[in-house]
Amino acid sequence: MSGSLFQQALLDGDYSPHFLAYYYKQWSNYTMAYHQHNSTEIMYLISGSCMVEVRDASGGDTSFRLKRGELILLDAGVPHRLIVEEGSSCRMLNVEFGFTEYGGIAPSVGRLAREEETLAELLRSPFDSLVLTDQEEVFHVLKALVLELDQQGKNGGSMVQLLFSELLLRLSRLRRESLPASQQPSQLYVRRAVEFLHQNYDRSIQVKEVALFVNVHPGYLHRIFRIHTGQTLTDYLNRLRMEKARMLLGQSEIPVAEIADYVGISSRQYFHLLFKKYAGCTPVEYRNSIERYSWSEE
Repeated sequence: MSGSLFQQALLDGDYSPHFLAYYYKQWSNYTMAYHQHNSTEIMYLISGSCMVEVRDASGGDTSFRLKRGELILLDAGVPHRLIVEEGSSCRMLNVEFGFTEYGGIAPSVGRLAREEETLAELLRSPFDSLVLTDQEEVFHVLKALVLELDQQGKNGGSMVQLLFSELLLRLSRLRRESLPASQQPSQLYVRRAVEFLHQNYDRSIQVKEVALFVNVHPGYLHRIFRIHTGQTLTDYLNRLRMEKARMLLGQSEIPVAEIADYVGISSRQYFHLLFKKYAGCTPVEYRNSIERYSWSEE
């Protein structure tokens, strides 16, 4: 299959990495000819500086100046070249890989993407090239991977596959963190989850049902919901239900015993416990206080 990261088959099926090249090298006063290959390439600058020029489908060139701690991710089939200007030098880690039928003990790319939404986001977002700034988290994994490949050969072994899995996950998280807040998919997922809760709070809801609606893994939704709202999805739903219950107790004549059903809670005992937790009093006490206040105002 193609060496591109952006293939639906990677998401739907089960594939392992296949390495075509890897090196740990110093360059000085060097201009590489434009070339392309049927593999994804990662070029990581350890020290110095360099230029990477990328040619798009229309023949236009885009230049990226890389400095220490930056990397460029190049998709398969994209023409590019390395330029190390006269009087300059750089040290670089490089790895080129494609994909083959699944084998080994490490999770397949598809399984990783199904369990880690940030990786699925990366694989669904095609680009010719992407420059990322690393805080050495990617560096340590990439260096270990290249050294392991150097010892074990291109076919590698279990450690190579495990390191590659970690590399993909760290790259995907680094990409997500590099996005402006307004473009981060996690904010959209949380907003859609909140909308779903407001539309369905009056019936039984499970986290996995919300995750299915938002189209993300339940564990990932749980994490990003807490990050963006400061509370768990269950806490948010309970608070929403209690606010609706207070409104019904104060503005309707629905019997107290039936309010629980109106806010999606099947157990009346649990409803009473929740209401007291959030309101500081029982539903009956709350309604009585509203009625006394209304009578005193007349």
